[in-house]
Amino acid sequence: MKAVIERALDTASAGGAAYADARIVQKTSEFLMVKDGQVAAVNLSSDYGLGVRALVNGSWGFASASRVNTESADEVAGRALRIARASARVQEKPVVLAAQDPSVGEYITPYESDPFDVSTEDKLGLLLRVNDLLRREKGVKVAECAMEIYKTEKAFGSTEGAYVTQTIVESGAGMESTATSDDDIQKRSFPNSFGRQVVTGGYEEIEKLELESNAPRIASESAALLSAAECPATTTTVILDATQVALQVHESCGHPTELDRALGYEASFAGTSFLTPDMLGAFRYGSDAVNIVADATTPLGAGTFGYDDEGVPAQRNYLVKDGIFVGYLTSRETASELDQRSSGAMRAESWNHIPLIRMTNINLMPGETSPEDLIASTDDGIYMELNKSWSIDDLRLNFQFGTEIAWQIEGGRLTNMYKNPTYTGITPQFWQSCDAVANNWRMWGTPNCGKGEPVQGMHVGHGAAAARFRDVRVGVRG
Repeated sequence: MKAVIERALDTASAGGAAYADARIVQKTSEFLMVKDGQVAAVNLSSDYGLGVRALVNGSWGFASASRVNTESADEVAGRALRIARASARVQEKPVVLAAQDPSVGEYITPYESDPFDVSTEDKLGLLLRVNDLLRREKGVKVAECAMEIYKTEKAFGSTEGAYVTQTIVESGAGMESTATSDDDIQKRSFPNSFGRQVVTGGYEEIEKLELESNAPRIASESAALLSAAECPATTTTVILDATQVALQVHESCGHPTELDRALGYEASFAGTSFLTPDMLGAFRYGSDAVNIVADATTPLGAGTFGYDDEGVPAQRNYLVKDGIFVGYLTSRETASELDQRSSGAMRAESWNHIPLIRMTNINLMPGETSPEDLIASTDDGIYMELNKSWSIDDLRLNFQFGTEIAWQIEGGRLTNMYKNPTYTGITPQFWQSCDAVANNWRMWGTPNCGKGEPVQGMHVGHGAAAARFRDVRVGVRG
């Protein structure tokens, strides 16, 4: 791989590139699904290719190919050069890259058991057992269980002398139970929204999910929701479980702190940002209890790696500190506009995609209170669990989210179950109303974050715990 990368870089330099980088990526994935007692999918896929970026006359060119050899290195680098020259004819201002020491090294995800070494029979056996447990509950009409595993092997080099290799292993699984009546449909998922939870690690992380022991409860709750009362429309205290806090962080902090959105360079998928550069270091995003970091070094995080796709080492940086907005997710190009160094947030879906600023692991730091004590110290409110729907405006400011299930909090105890719970708010007002974060912190994976045109999917992570918010509008319809 190194010889092919060096050939591409030499060709780009000889052709006039002020800077160039090359990536070789091999991605292997396996997806298994069991639905209603039957095997519904067993898919194993792999792809392999080379991508080259070239900076000529202050403009980018990018090209890729599925052939990885010295001949394709010349051809891909040549196309990247031609595209860069064409782009320079319409540029508004030249690209300037923030300084970066060239990285040389290797990164491998820590894991105990390679998920690709576990037999298909064993994987399907687990899913079939979980599926059977879901289907035993009367009222459950659809039972789905799935497993997804990934191995991504990368090599990256640049004309500045960087050369790094990485092997990233991810494992995940989950379930969905759908119950129906004559006039209603209700769903419960585990352990995360839509039955999808992916972390960096081996098959041992799937075993730790304890899918079999949780299946009866999930099925029972989906059936119970059919006869539960609708979530009332009111303004009250809300406690969100850790999974919903993770989604809240993703949509209302992760995306708006992507600097390309804040600078107006990216607007796809609901998106510029209300967090403009003039607010940096001065704007109160949340209460003193709110501390949010971008940390690509977090163990198990779906956004954990050794180097981003510009060869910048993984980092841990504050986005919000003691409630104050203090940082962005940046690339070398955007960081230069703030006279900063890159935060290491450039990633591409694969070899045939150009890198974009993407979330790493955007983590809300835990507090010291247990979730039980958080509930016990709440006289009246609603506890909401697991995302079901989301909607947020183009500035990432006004939002409405729905969860799968909720319970009334009365005198510090969970009482009546509610279905179809929703809550709404304005991002800074909502986070300013956060008066406590619990200590049940863990990593949650979001394997379906979309951004870019053409769209790129990305795996990102969120460390989160249950959190309490005051004076929140709930039960909003439409």
